[in-house]
Amino acid sequence: MFDRVWMNAHLATMNGPPEAPLGLIEDGAVACRGGRIAWVGRRADLPEAAGETVDCGGAWILPGLIDCHTHLVFGGNRAAEFEQRLAGATYEQIARAGGGIFSSVRATRAASSRELFEGALLRLQGLMSEGVTTVEIKSGYGLQLESELKMLRVARRLGEVLPVEVVTTLLAAHAVPPEFPGGAEAYARHVAEDIIPASVGLADAVDAFCEGIAFSPAQTARVFAAARAAGLPVKLHADQLSDLGGAALAAAHGALSADHLEHANPQGLKAMAEAGTVAVLLPGATYFLREARLPDIAAMREAGLRMALSTDMNPGSSPARSLLLMLNMGCTLFRLTVEEALLGVTRHAAAALGLRDRGMLRPGLRCDLSLFQIARPAELCYWLGGNPCQGRVLGGREAASSTGE
Repeated sequence: MFDRVWMNAHLATMNGPPEAPLGLIEDGAVACRGGRIAWVGRRADLPEAAGETVDCGGAWILPGLIDCHTHLVFGGNRAAEFEQRLAGATYEQIARAGGGIFSSVRATRAASSRELFEGALLRLQGLMSEGVTTVEIKSGYGLQLESELKMLRVARRLGEVLPVEVVTTLLAAHAVPPEFPGGAEAYARHVAEDIIPASVGLADAVDAFCEGIAFSPAQTARVFAAARAAGLPVKLHADQLSDLGGAALAAAHGALSADHLEHANPQGLKAMAEAGTVAVLLPGATYFLREARLPDIAAMREAGLRMALSTDMNPGSSPARSLLLMLNMGCTLFRLTVEEALLGVTRHAAAALGLRDRGMLRPGLRCDLSLFQIARPAELCYWLGGNPCQGRVLGGREAASSTGE
């Protein structure tokens, strides 16, 4: 007997053939046993009874949505800088006045763990209310050992208190702290030799920002080598502002994902596809920064590269608090198809985090579900604003979007 069956629903399994990858099933059912999906199919073919049935009222069921690239733990915000930019101030002027990423670093260092937790809690609850069941949270606004670990501990605590799965990523190689002697080379060595070993047990992966304003390919490779020595997989902020060969670098190191990729060349994208590295697209940053350069989606398709989609929620370049809005932006700005966008927040987002136990409605995987009151899956990419999420299921049990306290 199944523990529970969700019935009177339509399914987007994300497990269909290449010509119909959403794997749509009208009038379907999902059965759960022991927190795992035990059966998926047409309701008429349901093979056995259930201890409990849930009437979904004609909702569409998708695998639990996954936001695979966020920076949602940070102190303060940069709304004042946004206002200054609208009034004509340049990034250089704002940075000279103490703004930019280092204003977030100062605020994050100064904030207590409790303050960071309370700010992140509200942002994460907003994502959960839209159907997100798994979220990746990066550090990167501490840029010193204790502050980076503080951010990771807060991220871990969020996953303990809220009904959501949190995956943590150490992004100590996000920028070079201005007070650090020796510049990027010395700080990259500090990250590799000191911060990464100290993060073992708190971080699930290691990320770096390979860019002219951050770390060179050689410095990034040093960070990656230390991550692998610590048993941690790697990810990369790659080719966002220029083509430094970040896509190929990520592929050469077997990275789970390379993210941004606005300037990545076709050869690097092909190398990613061959290595199994996922491209994570971040349209919120493109929109907010009003960037003209877009990722080469045609080259990604030609290479057979898996594409994920995420909010990049952060205080400086993508203060995006809605994954559903990113579905629309991915389609309108990057010209993704509905199928590509929805796979990008489910199956391919799971792959970008190295999670093989979720992202599809398939027997044996975690029973993480998102339920939406819509007439067809394309509506999730179509509407600007509004939230049709009817509920979430985490590990086979209904999950609220709050602490429950």
